[in-house]
Amino acid sequence: MRLILASASPRRLALLAQIGVVPDQIIPTEIDETPRRDEEPRPYAQRMAREKNAAVPGSDAFVLSADTVVAVGRRILPKAETEAQARACLNLMSGRRHHVLTAVVVRAPDGRVAERLNNSDVIFARLTDQQIDAYIASGEWQGKAGGYAIQGRAAQHIRQIGGSYSSVVGLPLFETAQLLRGLGYTLSV
Repeated sequence: MRLILASASPRRLALLAQIGVVPDQIIPTEIDETPRRDEEPRPYAQRMAREKNAAVPGSDAFVLSADTVVAVGRRILPKAETEAQARACLNLMSGRRHHVLTAVVVRAPDGRVAERLNNSDVIFARLTDQQIDAYIASGEWQGKAGGYAIQGRAAQHIRQIGGSYSSVVGLPLFETAQLLRGLGYTLSV
């Protein structure tokens, strides 16, 4: 059984390795990730994961795609590309609860598709300007949804997490394993 990961994320690749899954091929997808007008975080994450999956041509392999969205209320936070974006995200989340939504889509070689959405809650401690400055200086925020990586230096500022840690990193492993097994992909354990 072949598996294609429709993602260039090294974090997703490392997470899959935790459950003994090594993709046979990695095909990063190029899709427009602009949220639609008035699109809420949950449907946006699901649409992105579906579009990434559909962007991989049909084959004799399983195709796994995912998308992670950080949201404060109904507001979708960007994948921070600039220091200003990262700083705005961190200031918004400081001392507050936010949601991390990760949608996963698996397509079987026979065309069957299954999907799940994981919603985890994360609470940041109140951050000082100095803490935000230090985190920005680390560069760890670059390209990360919401401008932080829970598996890195930002972990010291996380007061509480409710839900799936692996989902906040980028791939809910329980749901992913269930989807793969449900469509007939054999996991080693």
